[in-house]
Amino acid sequence: MPSDPALIASPSPIQPLKASVTPLREVEARRALKICLLGYRSAPYGGGQGIYLKYLSKALVEAGHQVDVISGQPYPHLDPRVKLIKMPGMNLFETGLGSIRPHHLTSLTNIYEWTGKLTGAFSEPFCFGRRVLKYLKKHGRHYDIIHDNQCLSYGMLALQKQGFPLVTTIHHPITSDLNIALSAAKSWTERLLIRRWHSFLTMQRKVARELHHVVTVSERSRMDIAAAFDIQPAGISLVHCGIDTEEFRPLDNVGKNPNRIMATVSSDQPLKGMRYLLEAVAAVLPKYPNLELLLVGKPREDGESGQLIRELGLSKHIRAVSGISTEDLVKYYNEASVVVVPSVYEGFGLPAGEAMACGTALISTDGGALPEVVGDAAIQVPVRNSQAIAEVLDTLLASPAWREELAVAGRKRIEELFCWTRAAQQMTDYYWQVIQRENS
Repeated sequence: MPSDPALIASPSPIQPLKASVTPLREVEARRALKICLLGYRSAPYGGGQGIYLKYLSKALVEAGHQVDVISGQPYPHLDPRVKLIKMPGMNLFETGLGSIRPHHLTSLTNIYEWTGKLTGAFSEPFCFGRRVLKYLKKHGRHYDIIHDNQCLSYGMLALQKQGFPLVTTIHHPITSDLNIALSAAKSWTERLLIRRWHSFLTMQRKVARELHHVVTVSERSRMDIAAAFDIQPAGISLVHCGIDTEEFRPLDNVGKNPNRIMATVSSDQPLKGMRYLLEAVAAVLPKYPNLELLLVGKPREDGESGQLIRELGLSKHIRAVSGISTEDLVKYYNEASVVVVPSVYEGFGLPAGEAMACGTALISTDGGALPEVVGDAAIQVPVRNSQAIAEVLDTLLASPAWREELAVAGRKRIEELFCWTRAAQQMTDYYWQVIQRENS
């Protein structure tokens, strides 16, 4: 990752702010805010960042605020009331190196992005930061708040230095992804490639330590971010993610398929723990020969999961879908008898919350923040333990009454603790604290 000292702001000691619910009378007395949310990459169906932008922006609009989203490719699917500003980029990780054209090379930022891809690095956060800095310096002075979503680039520090009121959400430290990927690597060459891909973490460590206003989505993420980036935990504010409980809900006209289990796989990486779910499914198949595993997200044919599916003889028992609408996703959650989240680590775990909101029994690992989200409304198993998943899966498939009990408890927990209305109110309160501090 190119170092850009000219963009680095001088550190400034800032006392942590508290994201809390403001009394309604105080909220009503405040004017509507002009908010700009940033996402360097906002896939609408796979990956939590695009989902976070979609629902946070919708909740803020419904709270009466004006919200624009600036995003790099792939672009998110947003509420019609939210303006999407498409930040041009090369999107080389989907289009490939062969998509470069001569006019791309007239931009230094494009050259950084292309050479990064050429040498195995992930340069999108760095390049997005440069592009957004240029855009907002020209067009962004009217915003009350700029809210970065995990970019953590030198461009964000430059915005902060130039007086933009900047808030940054860090979902979880990507150092967790790096460590898990390295532990799963099979050769020194694979470890070398993994380290090169994650070289952007050098930038993110520097940036995270100098940001004035950082918020995260779970208590576990708060502690892990503090440890990974050498920040005091008290300097990181907490606003939980939400689940749209009007969209993700039980459907009376959709029946459960007793032979279907479901998992959402946004990436074919060790972090997501797909190996352990596949091994568990193979273990229970002799007892449940008609079992179907529905995967939302398609594993690569040449990836670890694709190879394991063939080795375990699971091809006939797996159905993979991708690029589906939210309506279809909700329908699939409702049709499943059991949803499994086998992740080794999650900063929050949106699929777990979505499944619970849809009234479907959930098996979750205890990785990262998942215990914080699911509580006692799901069955928790240790990470990296296919036998434990298989044992619980066997018991749940044989017990409709237990599945129903978990379904009711899961829906209740999400409604009470993790709705987006509550999250938007807390975030708005946090924004006002930032604005007041920056103006004092």
